[in-house]
Amino acid sequence: MSREEEIALRDVTNAGLVISNRIGRELATKPDLEEALEASRYASHPYSSHPREWPPLVEVVDTWELPPVLIERYNAAGGEGTALCGTFPEIRRAWASVDNSLFLWRFDKRDDQCPEYSGEEQAICAVGLTKSKPGIFVEAIQYLLIVATPVELILLGVCCSGDIDGSDPYAEVSLQPLPEYTIASDGVTMTCITCTDKGRIFLAGRDGHIYELLYTTTSRWHARCRKVCLTAGVGSVISRWVVPSVFKFGAVDPIVEMVIDNERQILYARTEEMKIQVFVLGPNGEAPLKKIAEERNLFSQRDPHRQTTGSRTPNRSVKPSVVCISPLSTLESKWLHLVAVLSDGRRMYLSTSPSNGNNSAVGGFTGFPNHHKPSCLKVVTTRPSPPLGVTGGITFGALSLAGRTQNDDLTLKVESAYYSAGTVVFSDSSPQTTSSLLLVSKDSSSQASLPGNLPTSSRSSRALREIVSSQPLEGRMLSVSDILPLPETATLVQSLYSELEFCGFENSGESYEKASGKLWARGDLSIQHVLPRRKIVVFSTMGMMEMVFNRPIDILRRLFESNKPRSILEDFFNRFGAGEAAGMCLMLAARLVSSESLINNVVAEKAAEAFEDPRLVGMAQLDGSSALASTRTTAGGFSMGQVVQEAEPVFSGAHEGLCLCSSRLLFPLWELPVMVTRGEGPTSDNNGVIVCRLPASAMQFLENKIRSLEKFLRSRRNQRRGLYGCVAGMGDFTGSILYGAGTELSAGDRNMVRNLFGAYSRVNESNDVGSSNKRQRLPYSPAELAAMEVRAMECVRQLLLRSAEALFLLQLICQHHVTRLVQGFDVTLRQALVQLTFHQLVCSEDGDHIATRLISALMEHYTGPDGRGTVDDVSARLREGCPSYFKESDYKFFLAVESLERAAVTVETVEKENLAKEAFNFLSKVPESADLRTVCKRFEDLRFYEAVVRLPLQKAQALDPAGDAFNDQIDPAIREHAIAQRVQCYEIITSALCSLKGVTTQNEFGSPIRPAARPILDQASRKKYISQIVQLGVQSPDRLFHEYLYRTMIDIGLEDEVLEYGGPDLVPFLQNAGREPMQEVRAVSAASHIGQTSVSSYQAKYIDLLARYYVSKRQHVLAAHVLLRLAERRSTDPGDGPTLEQRRQYLSNAVLQAKSASNTTDGLVGSNRNAFDAGLLDLLEGKLAVLRFQIKIKEELDALASRSEDSPGTSESAQNGPPPGSNIANVAREKAKELSFNLKNITELYNEYAAPFELWEICLEMLYFATYSGDADSTTTSSVARETWARLLDQALSTGGIAEACSVLKRVGSHLYPGDVGGLPLDTLCLHLEKAALERLESGAEQVGDEDIARALLAACKGASEPVLNTYDQLLSNGAVVPSPSLRLRLLRSVLVVLREWAMAALAQKMGTSAVGASLILGGTFSLEQTNVMNKGIRDKITSAANRFMTEVRRLALPQSRTEPVYRGFRELEESLLSPYSFDRF
Repeated sequence: MSREEEIALRDVTNAGLVISNRIGRELATKPDLEEALEASRYASHPYSSHPREWPPLVEVVDTWELPPVLIERYNAAGGEGTALCGTFPEIRRAWASVDNSLFLWRFDKRDDQCPEYSGEEQAICAVGLTKSKPGIFVEAIQYLLIVATPVELILLGVCCSGDIDGSDPYAEVSLQPLPEYTIASDGVTMTCITCTDKGRIFLAGRDGHIYELLYTTTSRWHARCRKVCLTAGVGSVISRWVVPSVFKFGAVDPIVEMVIDNERQILYARTEEMKIQVFVLGPNGEAPLKKIAEERNLFSQRDPHRQTTGSRTPNRSVKPSVVCISPLSTLESKWLHLVAVLSDGRRMYLSTSPSNGNNSAVGGFTGFPNHHKPSCLKVVTTRPSPPLGVTGGITFGALSLAGRTQNDDLTLKVESAYYSAGTVVFSDSSPQTTSSLLLVSKDSSSQASLPGNLPTSSRSSRALREIVSSQPLEGRMLSVSDILPLPETATLVQSLYSELEFCGFENSGESYEKASGKLWARGDLSIQHVLPRRKIVVFSTMGMMEMVFNRPIDILRRLFESNKPRSILEDFFNRFGAGEAAGMCLMLAARLVSSESLINNVVAEKAAEAFEDPRLVGMAQLDGSSALASTRTTAGGFSMGQVVQEAEPVFSGAHEGLCLCSSRLLFPLWELPVMVTRGEGPTSDNNGVIVCRLPASAMQFLENKIRSLEKFLRSRRNQRRGLYGCVAGMGDFTGSILYGAGTELSAGDRNMVRNLFGAYSRVNESNDVGSSNKRQRLPYSPAELAAMEVRAMECVRQLLLRSAEALFLLQLICQHHVTRLVQGFDVTLRQALVQLTFHQLVCSEDGDHIATRLISALMEHYTGPDGRGTVDDVSARLREGCPSYFKESDYKFFLAVESLERAAVTVETVEKENLAKEAFNFLSKVPESADLRTVCKRFEDLRFYEAVVRLPLQKAQALDPAGDAFNDQIDPAIREHAIAQRVQCYEIITSALCSLKGVTTQNEFGSPIRPAARPILDQASRKKYISQIVQLGVQSPDRLFHEYLYRTMIDIGLEDEVLEYGGPDLVPFLQNAGREPMQEVRAVSAASHIGQTSVSSYQAKYIDLLARYYVSKRQHVLAAHVLLRLAERRSTDPGDGPTLEQRRQYLSNAVLQAKSASNTTDGLVGSNRNAFDAGLLDLLEGKLAVLRFQIKIKEELDALASRSEDSPGTSESAQNGPPPGSNIANVAREKAKELSFNLKNITELYNEYAAPFELWEICLEMLYFATYSGDADSTTTSSVARETWARLLDQALSTGGIAEACSVLKRVGSHLYPGDVGGLPLDTLCLHLEKAALERLESGAEQVGDEDIARALLAACKGASEPVLNTYDQLLSNGAVVPSPSLRLRLLRSVLVVLREWAMAALAQKMGTSAVGASLILGGTFSLEQTNVMNKGIRDKITSAANRFMTEVRRLALPQSRTEPVYRGFRELEESLLSPYSFDRF
């Protein structure tokens, strides 16, 4: 598509708003007939005449005499026989009966055929025609002819056959006798016959009753044909047979006319006494006849709306009679149902509804409400009779009575009349010399659409005005009939307008020809392009006369053909308005008129010139300029008391005519769905069959009309004709005027100009007016206004082109069966398709999207595995017929799809790969237009992952060429939209990854490509393809995609691949995902103060991956920091955070990384690196130690809770624990749960958890750690430690005595030794235990060995005897501390044990044996050399101490029996160390 032909959807959308506005405006100007009659009461005159200078409104096309055989038979009867006549418009036949003979002949053309039926002996008294009910007769019998005689009722089959070329389906008519369908009339003479469109037959008898003729296929005990009286009860039937007629005194009022309203299912009957009866046939027309009203005094009803023509006073001395009655279609009125034509020319409009609809809304696409149930019959209004002497030239407001003497009666004398679709034909016999026809129809000039700047609700614009024409008539008018449109035209009209409920097309069984004829009631202006000229045939006593009503466009055409003076053409434009007349010129120029003859080039060119003539159509101007001028005073100043209106542009009649013409072409489509669902049940939308609403023939008809109009506009633009020529070289202020790249200039309607043409805001000043010094400010210059109008017309042209292409596409879809094409659509898309209107299809992005899906389905029909051709088979048609829906990019896309389909069925690997590359090359040229979701699925099936990665990335770049997704300075909404578009493309790539990984994803959107069966891949192949996708993705410069890719891979478990193939932006991504980017480490202080952070499990996943990345890259310091952050992450729920064991593992790994950092270079050099490494390592080891305390406390609390639950009666409350009465088990579990959440510092652990629950052993370990790490004051810690040791020992003594206390001392002391006094206060421990042992021994509570405490102290000091000996020596030297001789004796026994252990340990160390071995040596005989092995210094210390303590034993004020064993022990130890002799007793 060239640049000139490119369609901008924005311009089409704006033009669509104008068309919608125009359609709504035109509907609003079509009032209900009742409203129009009411408004006409206030008009100066309800009638007008046709201008003399114009071509005639009504013309006689042809006249011909009655068939000779009919005239001969009538003359043979001497004029005294029974003769009836009428017409059957359904079969294009007139009929006449003479006595018992019936004649039929063609009334719309000459064919010299007049078949005669004379199978009965009795004279024919009534004739009727009805549709044949289906399933009763053979298909050839389409209609039934009902012939009534005084004796019998006969049914005859009517068979219609067309001519050879099929153009005339009623070329031949034959009558088929049906002997079994004849019944007796039971002595009732029928006066008239009428039938419904569903085939019901009603007969009116001279006895005043209505009968129905029933026929069926079965005989049984019923006859195949029977007559049923519908209006008489049982008594009336009996009296008819029993009581002789001579005794019937009541006068009979026979029915002389019956008509049926097939839309409302009402039968109206008129009697000789001018009574009108109303009967209903039920909602569907199949119910028994029911009488609901009868109006006996029709003329006595007071008519509140009675009108008289002021020009004459009719003579009312003679009571008028009803000449005919006719139902009104719903298209004419919702509230008026029947019109009765009176003999004086007046028309009475009646209603069967008790209330009128003056206050109801009219117009719009909502359709008519449900019909009111008939309940009465009343006169609503009366239309005055038309004026006389129309041939003399009635003018507006005056009557011409030429040809009438002063004594003539000025009242019409109507012998017969005919009403149909708003047109009345009167047979006027008021002149005694000749009869004439008076034809009254709607004045089209009064229906002309108002300009866009005028209100549509004015009373004068809605008043009914009719135009009167007169034709002389030879003889008397017997019957009038419409010549209905041909079946082809009627079918077209029915398909276009049947869905518009206000057009009266309902399921009443009415033929298409009759239904389409009702459109004439809308007026000629809106249907000139669809229906031909209206024709009627008048059946008179002298023959047949065919007459035609010229439409306004026919009159205009004749004006162009006849070279009338220009003043007449100007008069035509003035009468119809510039917009309406310009629209008719456009229809002639574009040859849109439905006409019997072709429009020649001369007429078309003249019409085009008139369409572009500013003297006829005007120029674009400012609506407020006249208002501004009116505010000036005669002196040239301004009247300050008036409001100056704001000037707004109003375009010329050319633009108005284009909008009118376009809206009338699109009216049957615009707001109606393009697809419908056919099916049964309330769920048919989901389960029904989807088909095009319009048949292909109707869419082709409209497409041709629209393309003709668009072609004309394009040719005038290319030729620079009219306004196009004026502005072609001027240039647009924002782009090209003609080719639509500028602002949104698309409408000239008053209520839309300001929004659509806001770009033209220049203000110009006009020349001085009069003597005023002030200047009038005009927002637009004439040149600008002309440019705006051309731009608006160009937008409408684009809309027409787009509409024609939409119709072409729908026809193509329809040819390939919509149901088959949409079977792959999901429920949502099917529903959207069914709800899509033509307006949306043409003007909206949703419509464009659905059209693309339909084209995709159509292409699959050709290119699928079971396809019926190639892309080129259908793409040429699409590119030619709807290039805005099927662009060149779409063509390349479907070529790629075709290559993919071929690749899917190819076995050879090389060829398969080549086809995939070919498809990839096609799609690389048009990435923005491709449906990559489905195409990339096919590339996945072919394992061509290069296309799977590159195509979506190319499309993402095409959708966001400006990079709005990366710009955080723009509007957030714009940025979010750009990101969302890119993410949709990224999802295609990640979907392929998920598929390879085996992760299930959401189902993709409906595919135009059928998925192929994929072979199962082994693990190695999966890994290879995954790495290929990741490597291709990382090569892209799209960092937003990198983030999306990394995140998806982590979510589906491809962490190893992320670490292996991740790009340089992986670390920033992981840092941002963790919400706390790592900072560059520059000093030790920066690494030594990292608090706990609140991190979710989702963020922790990325932080953990970051740590793994640093470890793999041997960046140990950074890895240690990240691991520390993981270990310290906060959590409020145990399920969301790591366990304490996991935290311990994180810290342990962090310690390992910190240790590794001391052996490698981590970016820092020299002393700074060493100091940093040492500080980091100390920090991590300290945190790990505190965490271990926390784990131990939690385990102890869990054990405490379990023990308390098992033996609740024996549980003891903590010293500083829960309040009295509380359950210690619950408190312990709650505290343990708190410890599970987050890390605690050592102070919190001690004060809030360990101490309150008397976990003294752990308390001591924490105190020792705090003293060792320098976090606490040594003096305070020493005091607290001594107190804690005392509590621990007391706790052990209370639970297990001295043995338990010694065990605790060994276990805890060994962990705290070596240490200062605060860590292991030996003096306190020794004295506390020795006292307790002495007390328990003396009280007999426990047997305590002499060596237990001493050995426990030695074990706590890890075998170091000297500190223990010093502790005992210190206690013994202070008499105030140990005043008791018994306690001192016990201490001395322990000292003896310590000295022996010291000696054995020293000997074992020197001899290289264990203490046990040394004891064996000491217990045996050993030489002096062995004794000398012991270190002389240690031996001297031991011997000196033994000697000193012997003296101490002697000093004890105790019996010798108690002290002697201790004294002897010291002496023997001394001797064993000094003497070379044996120490067996030792």
